[in-house]
Amino acid sequence: MRTTILHLTLLLIFLTGCSVNPVTGKRDLILVSSAAELEMGKQNYEPMQQSQGGEYDIDPELTRYVQRVGNSVAAQSGVALPYEFVVLNNSVPNAWALPGGKIAINRGLLTELNSEAELAAVLGHEAVHAAARHTAQQISRGQIAQVGVAVTAIASSDSDYGNLYAGGANLLAQMGLSKYGRSAELESDLYGMQYMSKAGYDPQGAVALQETFVRLSEGRQSDWLSGLFASHPPSRERVEANKATARTLPSGGKQGVDEFRAAMAQTMSTKPAYKAYDEGRKALSEKKTDEALALANKALDLYDREAHFHALRGDVRLSADRYDMAITNYNRAIDRRDDFFYYHLQRGLAKNELGQTDGAEADLNRSLELLPTAPAHFTLGKIAAKRGDKVKAIEHYRLVSQAGGDYGKAATTALLKLDLPTNPGNYIPTACGNNADGSIVASIRNDTGAQITNISIVVSYSDASGRPVSRQQSIGGKIDPGRIASINTGIRAVAPDSKCSTQIISAELVE
Repeated sequence: MRTTILHLTLLLIFLTGCSVNPVTGKRDLILVSSAAELEMGKQNYEPMQQSQGGEYDIDPELTRYVQRVGNSVAAQSGVALPYEFVVLNNSVPNAWALPGGKIAINRGLLTELNSEAELAAVLGHEAVHAAARHTAQQISRGQIAQVGVAVTAIASSDSDYGNLYAGGANLLAQMGLSKYGRSAELESDLYGMQYMSKAGYDPQGAVALQETFVRLSEGRQSDWLSGLFASHPPSRERVEANKATARTLPSGGKQGVDEFRAAMAQTMSTKPAYKAYDEGRKALSEKKTDEALALANKALDLYDREAHFHALRGDVRLSADRYDMAITNYNRAIDRRDDFFYYHLQRGLAKNELGQTDGAEADLNRSLELLPTAPAHFTLGKIAAKRGDKVKAIEHYRLVSQAGGDYGKAATTALLKLDLPTNPGNYIPTACGNNADGSIVASIRNDTGAQITNISIVVSYSDASGRPVSRQQSIGGKIDPGRIASINTGIRAVAPDSKCSTQIISAELVE
């Protein structure tokens, strides 16, 4: 019976969820509507850009060039999507596509290409991921696995497994960088080459591109392995498949070597400055502040128009508690690029250290408009708590407490200090039942994420006469996070058919 239920459920999903892939013409199981895909891409495109360095706006003509190439290739798909192409200010060689045709390519990948045909191959590949709805397929496969588990569980018990679907929304944070399967990569290579050929490009550009990727991956250059290869793993199989595809397409076509070099001239001239910047970021992460400052200054000497370079110098000053100087550096960054969250975030943190609360709050809120982050919410929580705005502080801390990491732990502690005294039941569930000797046993579970002590609960029951009775009980000792503590209340004078209930009334954090 259980197997029959599972098979019928999966058959229903298959029949209602199958749709024709607009690229391949095959029927694929997709449970995400086209409208939902468009909305996913629209909502996540800007945050994804912010989280990866922001738009590379130093050379607007390069962006327009990439957009022209991308639009000419994507137009060959025959899939009417609102394609967008952006160049990101990031040295990691990478490119990605969100649902709905929202595509990005990093400055770091552009500097490794050799021709317009290779650029067309990259953008055509990403256009296929969007047009063929590869992300929607991934999400749908995940949902089927969850349904299979849910149906099996429901058939075997009375447990509520509805929460199995809750994890699906978290996929959005990883959409642009998710690792596609082998078939999706080969499919994107195949149709991407067809698109670039129809757009007038030499498909050999895609062969040369994959050969370069394989060579660099075999050399294990760490910057490459952490970038494009993480989501688009190269292989000899892909090289050979591209060679076979090229033989089926018209020979010749545009290589565009000179055009690509002309478009990249300014970016290539600043490559040494970005190299110094990247080395400075690495030095700062290793707490080599003098070296990081020297490299930031070197980058600025080479090219002082880049806001990231000024922000790096600000970060060095911030790490040394030179808050006034850090603010000056962040001001210079913001003067050059006002729409990147990081500069506002860091300036807000520096202002907060100097007690400039109003300015800090304005900067931190501006950063949140661009990209929600744990440091911004946590610091705004601290500012609200100092002002006595408990409600707003709790709101900020609660958001950060779900993020994990050091900020998550600190926010959890701060949240509990504010909220536990008045709302202990939000964090510490209780239960009770009868012991073998008929006495009531009361239990609590520490879901606070921190160690607690001095717990008081109220146990309610009916006495032998059926009258409601409540007694306060204490649970002593220190209880670690996630642990259950129980006490035998010693209460026995209860009606035979009565049930007990418990309510926690107080608890304290262990400092």
